[in-house]
Amino acid sequence: MPHDQDDELRFRPTSGLIMGSLAVIGALVVVMIAVADPGGMPAQVVAGAVLVGVLGWATMLWPRLSVTSEDLVMRNVVETVRLPLVAIEALAVRQVLAVRAGDKRYVSTALGRTWRKTMVGDKPATRKDTDQPITEIDYVDYVEKEVRDRMERARAAAGISLLSDEQLALAAGVRRQPAWLPIILIGASVLALVASFLL
Repeated sequence: MPHDQDDELRFRPTSGLIMGSLAVIGALVVVMIAVADPGGMPAQVVAGAVLVGVLGWATMLWPRLSVTSEDLVMRNVVETVRLPLVAIEALAVRQVLAVRAGDKRYVSTALGRTWRKTMVGDKPATRKDTDQPITEIDYVDYVEKEVRDRMERARAAAGISLLSDEQLALAAGVRRQPAWLPIILIGASVLALVASFLL
């Protein structure tokens, strides 16, 4: 479940953990082999493996989603977006989380449903040996409900109606910050790969 710190709920990513970890581990194995046997592996292969590992980490392990009493925080590959909860007009979770604020769409890959679950829809799951619904709530449903509840509480506390002019004006409070760590690592990996072909 999420980690609660200073009224911030941090949610674990729902996809990419296995593939991202495999990409990082594969890159580390290639680098260790290259270090153990210098010259035994072409520099292009090592640089390519490092780039694949960095991209796997940046796209599958780095993205995160959290929510405070005031903001929805979406940490993506190249930026972190803080959206005021009162400014969010719509929220949908399909294969990714998409929210709309101020007629702009923001997407997070940290939360999403499987392709199968997206196609089936929101039908309640049942046990195979009985027709009774499963009472345990799906993690993605839990996160969506928690974010929606906080959105409603924030709007009620501010006295803002959904899709009102006041809500549209509050979308100006969306803040973006570059995610320097993945940007630098991806840039350095790309430069290393290019240099390995030129040298």
